[in-house]
Amino acid sequence: MHRLLGQLDRRQRLAFLGLVGALILGPAFLDRYLMSIMILVFWYAAVGQAWNIMMGFCGQLSLGHCLYSGIGGYVAALLWVNYGIPPWLAAVPAMGIACACGIVIGWLAFRYDIGGVYFALLTIAFAEMARIAFDNWAGGGGAAGLFIPLIPAADAGLWTLSGGPLQFYYLMLGLAITSFVAAAALRASRLGHEWLAIREEPEAARALGIDIYRAKLAAIIVSAAITSLAGVFYAFYQRNLFPSDAFDVSRSIIMIMGPIVGGLGTLMGPVIGALILTPLGQILIALTERLVGHAVPGASLLAYGALLMVIISTNANGVWPGLSRRLGLAPRALR
Repeated sequence: MHRLLGQLDRRQRLAFLGLVGALILGPAFLDRYLMSIMILVFWYAAVGQAWNIMMGFCGQLSLGHCLYSGIGGYVAALLWVNYGIPPWLAAVPAMGIACACGIVIGWLAFRYDIGGVYFALLTIAFAEMARIAFDNWAGGGGAAGLFIPLIPAADAGLWTLSGGPLQFYYLMLGLAITSFVAAAALRASRLGHEWLAIREEPEAARALGIDIYRAKLAAIIVSAAITSLAGVFYAFYQRNLFPSDAFDVSRSIIMIMGPIVGGLGTLMGPVIGALILTPLGQILIALTERLVGHAVPGASLLAYGALLMVIISTNANGVWPGLSRRLGLAPRALR
């Protein structure tokens, strides 16, 4: 965090710290419904940043990122429900298994030079295999889903991730800030520069002596770790898991829409995208329920697609690059 702030001038530093401070004080001014929306904003900002590390920094298109959040949620929930292992401890094997899945995908793809659309299809295939496996595994609840039981109020708290919305507001905010700072530190590191070189020109990067296989594998491991931890928090926030939802490709699409709309490859892009898309989705759900009388599946995705076409036609680089220039907030650290 100190290194990140050191790259900003006084005005930019004040703007950044002011935004963080406003978010910390947010619950004092938000009702329960608005707080729930902000929890989702923070969650999508975190997973969007994780996907941004793979695609925005390293140029590897993953369309099956729901695999890592689903694995993280299921592993932590099963360890808690079956063995009483607190989610903070269960998050360690959850992240480990998710990273192992990422390593397998990376080994298959990067060792045999599977890239582009074929890599994207490979990630979808693994997510779909996970969906089918959990759908038919009785130990994980099967198609009926896995429910995380509520515990007595006297035992509820941060250690068991069983508190109310206020607890998850700050948890998700902390996750979003951590993922942002981690992404900023990684991009400024030697590994981050290797990722950018691979994204721009893989053959030139190889000629410079960059180990492309190692760098790509590092990107998928970091991305899987952040996404799986987010999956743990989300599972205990929702208190239920369904394979058809946790491993559905549409969840991956929503994850990646934030960075694309906000600005792919930028640090603020996933944050701005989440701030735009998540409230928009909730508004559309409420409007369709009021107009039609029930939820309309896919309505929010249709609106996201329309918004994406508008943004691409007006600013192909996303919202943040142009907005930051107008506001004078485009330092190297936040571009």
